[in-house]
Amino acid sequence: MARPDVTVMGAGIFGLSVAWACVQKGARVRVIDPAGPGAGCSGGLVGALSPHVPEAWNDLKAFQFDSLLMAQGFWAGVEAVSGITPGYARLGRLQPIADDKALALARARAETAREYWGDAALWEVIETPSEGWAPVSPTGWLIRDTLSARINPRRACASLAAALRARGAELVSEGTAEGKVVHATGVAGLLELTQALGCTVGGGVKGQAALLHFAAPDSPQIYADGLLVVPHADGTTGVGSTSERDYDDPFATDGKLEEVIERAMQVAPVLHGARVVARWAGLRPRARSRAPMLGEHPLHPGQYIANGGFKIGIGMAPRVGQVMADLVLDGIDAIPERLRPEASL
Repeated sequence: MARPDVTVMGAGIFGLSVAWACVQKGARVRVIDPAGPGAGCSGGLVGALSPHVPEAWNDLKAFQFDSLLMAQGFWAGVEAVSGITPGYARLGRLQPIADDKALALARARAETAREYWGDAALWEVIETPSEGWAPVSPTGWLIRDTLSARINPRRACASLAAALRARGAELVSEGTAEGKVVHATGVAGLLELTQALGCTVGGGVKGQAALLHFAAPDSPQIYADGLLVVPHADGTTGVGSTSERDYDDPFATDGKLEEVIERAMQVAPVLHGARVVARWAGLRPRARSRAPMLGEHPLHPGQYIANGGFKIGIGMAPRVGQVMADLVLDGIDAIPERLRPEASL
């Protein structure tokens, strides 16, 4: 490859998506990651692409909403080039409603969803089906939204990597950073900022998840009391995850994951008896603001940062790639204030 126009440091979902958006604009791109594509938390098991609640609207929620609407076209385009399905499907989400107060709030949010989401997606309250795929609900009512989608995280990273190679990008384990440089280095990048600036900018939060042998490929995901249950196209269902600030081994699964699996079977009784086919643990990059950090790099003048995807990184990736490519290649800055590095410094 000739000297790249852009070097992306890191091949997680943010790095790969930024690289893909730059390639789509005609740039020569090099991606450097010692561990390879999707080796960190981007290669997890659950794959829920879900919106924030449709109220108290702000620039972060609007940014995420735009990205979720972009996702279908984004992933279809990647798959068309790579030949690898990312397992994307916009099948919605079900949430149980705990009590009468929560029921009233859910109905109020149906009104604000019409205001903020327009005709693009639906948030509604429905009765719990008497059988089949549904969570247990104390009130007999569920929230159903049609904006949420699922994806297979590992296949998504593999699909992006293959599409990049097909378009002439370099994906290497080591190399020289040339041209415009984007740092998408996850937890290591946040810890570098924390150490250099002498304040807590961000770090890693451990998550544990599992994959069950249970086929419900056309069913919506379930979200109940912080727990996600996400059916995939390949006959498996992802469940997770923990959110651990304190841990001994960031990559070891333990009793906390067994509790997650048990809770999943209580939330969705149809899962009882499903065999666990994979367990996963890893660190998710969480910035102090809890929002992604996008823009000029605080430590490296003339370079850029895309970090802090935490729990919403894959859902945010299409829009993150777009705004970063616009900034890096064209000098167009459309990054909301809430997502700038200054919000976490």
